[in-house]
Amino acid sequence: MPKLTSIASITCWYGKFPWYFPYFLHSCSFNPTVDFYIITDNKNKIGNKPDNVKIIYKTLDEIKASASEKLGFKVNIDYPYKLCDFKPAYGFLFPEIIKGYDFWGITDIDIVYGSIRRFMTEEVLNNHDIISSRHDYVTGSFCLFRNNEYINKLFLKSKDYKIVFSNPIHFCFDECNFLFERLKTGISILEIPNQIESMTYVIKKEEKDGKLKAYFDFIIVEGLPGNIEWNRGRLIYKETYEVMFYHLIQFKTICINRKILKPLPQIFKFTKTSIVKI
Repeated sequence: MPKLTSIASITCWYGKFPWYFPYFLHSCSFNPTVDFYIITDNKNKIGNKPDNVKIIYKTLDEIKASASEKLGFKVNIDYPYKLCDFKPAYGFLFPEIIKGYDFWGITDIDIVYGSIRRFMTEEVLNNHDIISSRHDYVTGSFCLFRNNEYINKLFLKSKDYKIVFSNPIHFCFDECNFLFERLKTGISILEIPNQIESMTYVIKKEEKDGKLKAYFDFIIVEGLPGNIEWNRGRLIYKETYEVMFYHLIQFKTICINRKILKPLPQIFKFTKTSIVKI
């Protein structure tokens, strides 16, 4: 059997792990051929942590100091959420983590995965350098980057990266500098006046110039649609559409019953406001 293209996914988390964290871990365990790295200052023991979830301890100050040294100027990472702007630079900032992998990725932990490899197929991976989870912009919730010097330094092609990295404001640099609604209409980001050249802008421009191949597909569920079934490592929406992951960005705050199902079941369902065993 041919060797699978290797994938390392990176996220940073500071402070106490959130209530939904066990569901994230559970879904990772059903994706054993992907390695998930969590950079954190939380040294508490993690129950039921699968082997493919790997914890790396770094303080925010350590990341800030290392990033400033590598980039050659003082960066501003004074609060954890600011790290979102640095996501496209993780390959450059954490070479020791991604060494030996074919692809590295950015992700979050407010996610429940279905089957990653059913979407990140060898055909998709072999024919693209960057793979986004939405059709209209680069997704900070999950995006893959080919592990080579050109892609790892791609963020440097934004004329604004120094402004973004040295300023305390969150610019949504990893995605599209808050141009979500404009991009949903189908207009190209290259045709919109960009206050900040985000990663979507950079990638679309490089792709237009023939310097890379990017893959944009709508393979996630967000919001509060309900009717999402997790079944032994696969996610089915409306009993019809298979998706790669459910981003809990709204669900995590609106969920009424946050008591974790024990043991974590092989099949459960997301309603609009709860997680229920089937």
